[in-house]
Amino acid sequence: MDPPLDEVGVEQAHRTARVLRDLYPEAKVISSPLQRARATASAVTDDVVIDERFIELNYGDYDGVPMTDIPADVWGKWRTDHYFRPPNGETLAELDLRVHDALAEWSERAHDEHIIIVSHVSPIKSAVVWALDGDISMTWRCMLDRASITRIAVSNRGPSLIGFNDTAHLDVK
Repeated sequence: MDPPLDEVGVEQAHRTARVLRDLYPEAKVISSPLQRARATASAVTDDVVIDERFIELNYGDYDGVPMTDIPADVWGKWRTDHYFRPPNGETLAELDLRVHDALAEWSERAHDEHIIIVSHVSPIKSAVVWALDGDISMTWRCMLDRASITRIAVSNRGPSLIGFNDTAHLDVK
């Protein structure tokens, strides 16, 4: 699914963009190709680079289906088997591979410039696992709010998680 931002989402995108522009005025901005991420990235700058690898997990036939409507046995398998593929979808292992590859590539440039990546829940949680050098199962133990900011610093010692699910900017009027 690729819905546009609703009215609340547009306001959240602008609030998030203000914070990001203040923190990282010269940052390169990378976005998922989905329109809600592109709209948020475009609120930060007109110069947005699209990277397909930051697209949301492909939920296949379960895309848009409320979690409460997914059969319990399917949901259980999804959470315990990282190679579980929903019909016509993508495995969590495949998501991690593409996101981690993209992060490794972009982090090479992060030594010279700030990079903002605008993405979705599953790729962001995968990025957190990457930063913490964690196990893929950690993905299920993270919760993200819409328009939150997660920050990862990259140095010669590798990535470090320095902020997670920050939404303070959404409370500012």
